[in-house]
Amino acid sequence: MTSTGAWPQITVISVVDIVLVAILIYQFLMLVRGTRAAPMLVGVATLGLAFYLARLGELRTLNWLLSTLLPYVVFALIVLFASEIRHALANLGSRISLMRSSNSAADVYDDIVLAANLFSQNQTGALIVIEREIGLRTYIESGVAMDARLSYDLLATIFRPSAPLHDGAVIVQRDRIAAAACFLPLSMNPVLSTQLGTRHRAGIGITEETDSVAVIVSEETGSISVAIGGHIERDLTVERLRVRLSSLLRRYAPAPSLPSALDDFVEDEPPSSHSSARPQDSGARTGRED
Repeated sequence: MTSTGAWPQITVISVVDIVLVAILIYQFLMLVRGTRAAPMLVGVATLGLAFYLARLGELRTLNWLLSTLLPYVVFALIVLFASEIRHALANLGSRISLMRSSNSAADVYDDIVLAANLFSQNQTGALIVIEREIGLRTYIESGVAMDARLSYDLLATIFRPSAPLHDGAVIVQRDRIAAAACFLPLSMNPVLSTQLGTRHRAGIGITEETDSVAVIVSEETGSISVAIGGHIERDLTVERLRVRLSSLLRRYAPAPSLPSALDDFVEDEPPSSHSSARPQDSGARTGRED
């Protein structure tokens, strides 16, 4: 009776144990998929298989060699997978923080959506990084400190092609712009499209190292992209961008009223300067000012 009664309990514990191990293996494989750690993982699996065959076939010399190198392999794995381990621990800490403070919602960045719409229409390159749980102090210090309130006008001014701070990234902390013209790490992911330039690779690179969200506007095509967790979503509409930011920042954002004019950066000129200009001339002049 005792063994029969204990059988269901042992079965449930075993099933839970197997499920937890399967989840850990799945999360690990998802973490290294598409990164430079994947080929390393294949090499580690090959060494593990060789060690198993050496013990199974009683190959004493090979078994001794692998047993001697095994303690050093552990430290080598920590060095090789340092970036992935750091990223996994950061994600775990972020999830715990969100569970602990589920009532605290992230700020809404309507101004970023408005600015991205303007940059997309004018084909102005822009890179905006939104800080979440992991701090970006190292990257903030690489740029020009601002500590100014986030606004559509300020973003439009920073990313004007003629502005001295338009190169580099803007880093946003909550409702403030912490710094501009910041340097970000470039992604070395070999599976990324060759069509992606430095701006897109920088946006992906910062999201590989942290849990931040990067909004990228292409200077060549005006397309809007969002990078998160080392992955990029390209060719987003303005409405889709608003929905994605609302989802990633854990808060509903009402649809902003998008400006219809494309010449928000053009300064007012006397009527006489436009009276003799043809429409195409005016458009060319607007492009130079933008």
